[in-house]
Amino acid sequence: MDLGLQGRVALVTGASSGIGFGIAQALAAEGATVAVSSPTPERIEAAAEKLAARPYVHYSHDLDAVPELLDRVASDLGPVEVLVLNTGGPPGGDPLEFTREQWQAAHRELVLSPMTFIEHAVAGMRQNGWGRILSVSSSAAREPIPTLMLSTMHRTGMLGAFKLLARKLAPDGITLNTLLPGRIATARIAHLYGSIEAAEEAAPEEIPAGRLGTIEEMGAAGAFLCSGPASYITGQVLAIDGGLIRAT
Repeated sequence: MDLGLQGRVALVTGASSGIGFGIAQALAAEGATVAVSSPTPERIEAAAEKLAARPYVHYSHDLDAVPELLDRVASDLGPVEVLVLNTGGPPGGDPLEFTREQWQAAHRELVLSPMTFIEHAVAGMRQNGWGRILSVSSSAAREPIPTLMLSTMHRTGMLGAFKLLARKLAPDGITLNTLLPGRIATARIAHLYGSIEAAEEAAPEEIPAGRLGTIEEMGAAGAFLCSGPASYITGQVLAIDGGLIRAT
């Protein structure tokens, strides 16, 4: 299938490794012109070299830097047509013991940051009559995870925001969709389980598919939702979870 991404300018945040890297890799393979960002210069430069992408240093909490980042990408590559919003998750713990600072940081990272990107990116997309916005969320947005209160609360709210925005922006040829990763073999899952080996050992008992997912599987789903043939899919939530989520 021709995904119609040849020459499209895509920006993938949090793309130095893991799911962000996997989606950037899939977009690049389809011929998109890819920009990738991360707060760590060395890591994003190394990732960009592997992807033949353009690297940018950006810290997700820095809201004021978002317009500058989008302007830099537009100047270097052209206006962003595909925006993939990905970031690491906030810390886990007892749901009643997070500090006010942790709540504020999670809100900034998981709500204010993606909304700032969207607010500044849609003008160009509207002008071109074409745009794809994809959020990488978490299975916690559909089925709460007891230790991940910060992620569960904020990511659930963003599902509602994307549904509202999808209806508003559909007449402009812009789609907004969300991926819900289940247990994907990344540094994040290794951190939550103590090691990737521990996560793999637990997989057969917790996941109907009996294994962890891969960043390549995330990338394939992400690339399709960002594609031309997916133009009639908007406001949707797609779980990539091997059957993990029990909720309908």
